[in-house]
Amino acid sequence: MLDTPNSPLRPALPATGDSKILGIELLRFASALAVLVFHYQHFSYIGGSLVDFVSSKQPFYRFLSLFYNYGFYGVEVFWCISGFIFFWKYGEQLAAKKLSGYLFSVLRLSRLYPLHIATLLFVALMQAIYFAHNGAYFVYQHNGLQDFVLQLFMASNWFIRPESFNGPIWSISIEVLVYAAFFLSLRYVASSGFFLGAVALAAALVQVLKISINPLFVCLMFFYLGCLTAKIFNRTQTSSRLRSAAGVLAALLVVASVTAVSLFTIKDKYFLVVFTPALIFLAVSYMPDSKWVSRFLIPAGNMTYASYLLHVPIQLTVATICRYFHWSFPFYSGAALLLFIGVTLLLSHWTYERFEMPLQRLMRRRMTGALSRPAGH
Repeated sequence: MLDTPNSPLRPALPATGDSKILGIELLRFASALAVLVFHYQHFSYIGGSLVDFVSSKQPFYRFLSLFYNYGFYGVEVFWCISGFIFFWKYGEQLAAKKLSGYLFSVLRLSRLYPLHIATLLFVALMQAIYFAHNGAYFVYQHNGLQDFVLQLFMASNWFIRPESFNGPIWSISIEVLVYAAFFLSLRYVASSGFFLGAVALAAALVQVLKISINPLFVCLMFFYLGCLTAKIFNRTQTSSRLRSAAGVLAALLVVASVTAVSLFTIKDKYFLVVFTPALIFLAVSYMPDSKWVSRFLIPAGNMTYASYLLHVPIQLTVATICRYFHWSFPFYSGAALLLFIGVTLLLSHWTYERFEMPLQRLMRRRMTGALSRPAGH
């Protein structure tokens, strides 16, 4: 079976066309860049502790302070973006029961697992080498057998546990559970806007009432807010007047949330709950369509998963070499930051093209008998 536009391996695209996804690719890349800048501080670690670290002295701090101080919220933005993409691609097929649980699982496993297992094995080896020379692991200290087994099944943070091995995988581990909830809820319960909003609200109440502190509920909230945003986006495509009204409302929400957080003390997540879905709607609705933009943004969006999983192994490798030869890493050098980001992005692009996509095709062909065209997510 070929990967035709309406095949199960490539869900039918919205009538508005592929150009609307460019806004999502831009946000994915910006979120990934925020995480890279925020985690630049890892180069100041010796073992599990920051050494001689002054946040305000980090390279280009005046321009990147937002990323340095709040870049970790890129994870929440990623979760919301994922919800939008999943509903945009799979929502109608799941509601119509045209996508099986097996095929949905194959699609996700083939996209996520090859790079996860490769980086896990590499980090396990490098952490052992680093520990042998330093008496402590690099940044993430919980790297025992139990942690490794949980990582093998992408279950490292299904329960409240500290990050281990390739630390950033914690958010993917939680998102895997939300994928399952997404599939089951849309296929067997409902796909209405009311239902999507109710799930997001229920997850929010769990946090507000402190019923649970498991980040699973944070992921669930943002993911279903992304789904709801996609539902609203699809609905507005039937009417230019409705689309304009929704665009004005989204713009007002962005302005109001930014104004409120600058004038009052507001919890960051409360800000993001309003700001992120509104920003996503504006990005997918009004991102200009051009071949030049597509040539840049589609590859940039495609490499985000690789950059997320590769940047810590890169840092671990550099730290291991520096510690072995007693070299001092030029942490406060702008060139060091630019080199780190540049190498990470170049390696991520190569990894996506030469490792992720070939293995994704192979797994889908072997597990389903169908060769899937790269979808980038």
